[in-house]
Amino acid sequence: MLPEPSATNKAADYEAATSFLGEWGRFQRRVFFLLCLSVVPNGLVAFSIVFLADTPAHRCLLPAHLNLSAAWRNSSIPLEEEDSSRGGALVPSKCSRYKLEHVLNYSERGLLPGVDVNLSNVPKEGCLDGWTFDQSVYTSTIVSEWNLVCDESWKSPLTSSIFFCGVLTGSLISGQLSDRFGRKIVMFATIAIQAVFRFIQVFSPNWITFCALYFIVGMGQVSNYVVAFVLGMEVLGLHIRTIFSTAGMSLFFGAGYMLLPLLAFFVNDWRMLLLALMLPSCLCLPLWWFIPESPRWLLSQGRIAEAEAIIRNAAKMNNIEPPVVIFNPLQNGVKAEERRAYNICDLLRSPNIRWISITLWLIWNTLTIAYFALSLNTANLHGNAYFNCFLSALVEMPAYVLSWVMFRWCSRRMSVFSSLSSGGVFLLIMQLIPANLVAASITFEMMGKFAVSTAFAVVYAYTAELYPTVLRNTAVGACSMASRIGSIIAPFFIYLRTYSVSLPYILMGSLTTAAGLLSLLLPESFGMPLPDTINHMQQFPGCCRKTPYIVTHTIEEEKSTEVRSLVIREQLSSLNSNK
Repeated sequence: MLPEPSATNKAADYEAATSFLGEWGRFQRRVFFLLCLSVVPNGLVAFSIVFLADTPAHRCLLPAHLNLSAAWRNSSIPLEEEDSSRGGALVPSKCSRYKLEHVLNYSERGLLPGVDVNLSNVPKEGCLDGWTFDQSVYTSTIVSEWNLVCDESWKSPLTSSIFFCGVLTGSLISGQLSDRFGRKIVMFATIAIQAVFRFIQVFSPNWITFCALYFIVGMGQVSNYVVAFVLGMEVLGLHIRTIFSTAGMSLFFGAGYMLLPLLAFFVNDWRMLLLALMLPSCLCLPLWWFIPESPRWLLSQGRIAEAEAIIRNAAKMNNIEPPVVIFNPLQNGVKAEERRAYNICDLLRSPNIRWISITLWLIWNTLTIAYFALSLNTANLHGNAYFNCFLSALVEMPAYVLSWVMFRWCSRRMSVFSSLSSGGVFLLIMQLIPANLVAASITFEMMGKFAVSTAFAVVYAYTAELYPTVLRNTAVGACSMASRIGSIIAPFFIYLRTYSVSLPYILMGSLTTAAGLLSLLLPESFGMPLPDTINHMQQFPGCCRKTPYIVTHTIEEEKSTEVRSLVIREQLSSLNSNK
């Protein structure tokens, strides 16, 4: 009786069967660039709330019909410290004014403010007639449209949180749907959902309607990114997959992020900006006819003929003659475990996958808090909001290149640990920088953003490597879903600035450093093939493997194909070096 195929043999089956295609033919180039191109709209939209919901300079509105002298009209707003926690300059209050009945009385009597009247003794009141907003930067935002300031200011971070609640829901639903119905159909369905509901959002009559539609847009926002990511991981070869999962997708996302402040600079009305953000999603829909379904996923569903058709078409594009039978060995090896439907509950079923999942969920959650809080904070930094947003996007580009270098040549665990820990240190240093050293403050914040972005790119690819094909999209979607708890509360981390400017950085720095230490518990996947089933996963410390992880192959397999033998020897070498 022949021994049961091992984890390495089984995971190498697909790689060996499709190795005749090469790694960088016309087919792979098309899949690589089109999938990367499909996430450019994600970069454009992910942080658009920075401009859609930015708060322009504002003060209480004084009705035009009031018969006030010029002196009292200019002095009707009390002065307050700009940053009371660190001793800022005096600026006009944004949420109060002197009581108009008293101001009118003083004006009619010809008394002068600060000369005849001590302003500190004049009673104050709220902005009963609304606010006047500065329009030098924005024609309008949802804040100025619906007066989301002062007592209503909590609605601004809540808007972002509602969007990320949609992202959480999308992460939960799309992963399971794509594992059951296919990567391609879910990817393009979610792109279409974003385009349609963003167009409807343009006509929002009030804040509640805007948030309800924003929730649905959030559902599609993360879904097409995660599915495109997994699709590329499953279609592309080992070395190209590393570039795609770290630098490729992230750089194109970053390019979209860099285009956001440029677009917002020229379109400074929030409704028109939403309309402009809808167009890139519409342009991605025709890619349906050029991006294939994942052959790996088709094989895991037992749809051998469809998988072979895609590979034969790829061979034709690459001008390569395919073998007569491509997946026959795989077809004989498909087990009931791979054919049955999996769901999110399987991520907690056995001790090994349970502890890997819980650890990754905590790391993802901390990463999203730091990443989104730093990204959303650009409007609060000193200087031009458009330039700060561009700078925040720009630092991500070298971060993604570094993530590829680390993923290509370094241990996964050490890559995540070093980037998370350094990011935490940079953020903790922020509280020590004096308020007048603006350049130093922005520099350390951007260094923290650089480290966190590097960690995010590595963790995305690391997660996909740890989970098997039958659960990969569900697992990545679940990690993304769990991390949305972090993204939901991230806007309120920034809101803590109203109490203490240093508090958000202390919290983010501490959590990020702790997550770096936690990452050392994860199993190493550097040099390992992608697992196909749950039994093929790497082991979490303290969890025993049910089936011995031994590399075995028969003489018959060696004779059947030289490529298969080379792949197995390569995996043996990798295992020995890891020992």
